[in-house]
Amino acid sequence: MCPNSASTACRWDGSPRATRPRRPLRVAATSPSRLLRTGQSSRCRVCGNHIDFYQRADQRPIALHPAELAVAHVPASCRWHLSCGIAHPHGDGSAWCRIPHAVLCPSRTPTVRLTNHVQEMRRELGVRSRRLIDSGAFTPSTPPAPAADSARSARPVVQLLLGRYLADRPIEDIRCVAQTRHRHRCPLPVLTPGTPKGVWKLLPAGPRRGQLTLPTGLMAVYDLSRLPYGEQLRWRTQHCPAHAAAPNAADLALAGWQVFDPLLHAAHIHTRLPHDPGGQA
Repeated sequence: MCPNSASTACRWDGSPRATRPRRPLRVAATSPSRLLRTGQSSRCRVCGNHIDFYQRADQRPIALHPAELAVAHVPASCRWHLSCGIAHPHGDGSAWCRIPHAVLCPSRTPTVRLTNHVQEMRRELGVRSRRLIDSGAFTPSTPPAPAADSARSARPVVQLLLGRYLADRPIEDIRCVAQTRHRHRCPLPVLTPGTPKGVWKLLPAGPRRGQLTLPTGLMAVYDLSRLPYGEQLRWRTQHCPAHAAAPNAADLALAGWQVFDPLLHAAHIHTRLPHDPGGQA
């Protein structure tokens, strides 16, 4: 019998003694989604349970439950499937599907009729959420108080690429979502010195898609529509100038834009121009 001597480069169990440097994740140029897998996992701000963010075909994010469920246990209107990193409604013909976290969140009231299996999952997530709160590992977030018209808008409305979007933070605090060489999120802001700036304007809120006209005729909008197309696209993808020029730059977080709806986002409509150093009043 020949002796089997272990190599000095490995331990007795075969694992390497020296850890190889991890290769950076890359996104293919033809990928419809620029978001890395490490930037998709998060926790629900309301219940603290794990969620996975994905982009839909209209580039709007959706939070899905991390685990797959059998199609027979999920209502037809709550079935989603993934294709090339993009979330699509309804099933893909397989026996498994994904379900939105909003359906399972124990802190939200379901708007559809749930099956017994989904109701049991909601109870399990409710118990887990209570344990996280009792142990101090999670604190539910409270909605911020609406800012006055004369103060800096916490969530401004921005006009770019022939549409209006609601930002998740003030203009000067919008941060690049790309990944650096050290695999951290880029700390640079989108509004950097030397780049074209937008202009604060009072524009009509106006009816949209057949909606009724709102009582407020004019609203404060940070207008970027006069900027070149490349600059507007950089703002929409939420990149700093350096990462906007890099064709293979991958994203480590989702862009914080929401398609603005004057009825759903009426609390963020302001009728006075803010005194914001990031733009011209």
